[in-house]
Amino acid sequence: MHRGAYLVGIAGGSGSGKTTLMRALRDRLPSGTVCLVSQDDYYHPIERQAKDVNGRVNFDLPAGIDLDLLADDLRSLVQGEPIYRKEYTFNQPDMEPNWMEVRPAPVILVEGLFVLHHEAVRDQFDLKVFVEASEEVQLERRLARDASERGYGPADVRYQWNNHVMPAYRDFLLPYRALCDIHVINEERFEKAANVLRDHLIARTGVQELVGVSSR
Repeated sequence: MHRGAYLVGIAGGSGSGKTTLMRALRDRLPSGTVCLVSQDDYYHPIERQAKDVNGRVNFDLPAGIDLDLLADDLRSLVQGEPIYRKEYTFNQPDMEPNWMEVRPAPVILVEGLFVLHHEAVRDQFDLKVFVEASEEVQLERRLARDASERGYGPADVRYQWNNHVMPAYRDFLLPYRALCDIHVINEERFEKAANVLRDHLIARTGVQELVGVSSR
């Protein structure tokens, strides 16, 4: 089958820096040559999410995400067709989700916890990247992010971390670590890794680096 795009799957634990790496790669490549796809935008509604033994919603299960639709949308992008999704607002009632148009591009970056777990998604990737950070760093980032962006207090974050996040990491993400082509350590800095990935994507797709873009 003719491939019109180069698909990169970016996986890693919560707070490892998947989205940060994806955006850094976008910023290092010419405008219009990259499209971004986030697994989060495929969450089922909250009423369809599973609950744990304490009645708390568990968002860290593959069944909570429409991964089949994600696989279909990636095929559409590869074939040169745009896709349309509602932005995921993390169930914040005061936020109205926006409709997003994702246009096909030579480089398609896909990030999410379970993008390697789902075979129909995983098998489409030309390159698989695993982003890592220590558990302590990931938890610190999660505490800061969920407080500022999602309205969760520290007790809620730590409950989710111990009961949902880490079990999901062990069961649905860590088993695929060895399948990845590149591992990026994102403790404090990952600029060199991002630049290596940028150079690889330029070489594989033929897109030219923007004049004046720094290698931050």
